[in-house]
Amino acid sequence: MTPNQNPYARFGTATRADAAIDAGLRSYMLQVYNYMAIGLVITGIAALAIFNLAVTGDAGSAAVINGSPVMVKQGVFLTQLGLALYASPLKWVVILAPLAMVFFLSFRVHKMSVSAAQTTFWIYAALVGISLSSIFLVYTNGSIARVFFITAASFGALSLYGYTTKKDLSGWGSFLFMGLIGIIIASLVNYFLASPAMQFAISVIGVLVFAGLTAYDTQQIKEMYYEGDDSAVAGRKAVMGALRLYLDFINMFIMLLSLFGNRE
Repeated sequence: MTPNQNPYARFGTATRADAAIDAGLRSYMLQVYNYMAIGLVITGIAALAIFNLAVTGDAGSAAVINGSPVMVKQGVFLTQLGLALYASPLKWVVILAPLAMVFFLSFRVHKMSVSAAQTTFWIYAALVGISLSSIFLVYTNGSIARVFFITAASFGALSLYGYTTKKDLSGWGSFLFMGLIGIIIASLVNYFLASPAMQFAISVIGVLVFAGLTAYDTQQIKEMYYEGDDSAVAGRKAVMGALRLYLDFINMFIMLLSLFGNRE
């Protein structure tokens, strides 16, 4: 019997190949989660740093309008930077800059080097942090921390489900995309209506949509892995996978904060 006819030899080869794929997949997914975690750290640092620069407890160094310091809550005043970021037309740049950056990264990532894609993702995460810095004016620090840990636990469980389940979640895609579009449209409408009831409904539906997207995206990212990819292709895939999960986490956090955050 020749070696190629030996069924045990074939089994051994297949086992080694499967082990190599499993190890490669674990390394790829670990890279995705590491990129996402670094992005969240950058966002948190940027948000706290900008908030600390945007407010002051000293009325004498606060921004002044009509001869009076701009107070946002008892004993807290806006600095000139805070006034520019939160109460001037510049706030639209702060709000829209992350959106522009995520579109840029999504459309250009396949032409970037891995280091350029990583750097763009880090810049995007910092811009999101700047835009989210205003939550410290609205919610108590304790409730922000509590909701963050709730989000982290929920995200971890949902992502683990998406990674380990044998069920094909691809059928969720169109439904979740429709839900996402509905949330965006409803949020734009409610920006002008300012309806608390509508905001509550948006937040509840948003939590469900982004919970589903976390599991769905995790499975899709896992299936993007291909053992034959070179390091550049695998690196770019990891950055885009991290971006998808980062967006799921941030949006779930915002929706949960709207529901459970304690306002100042």
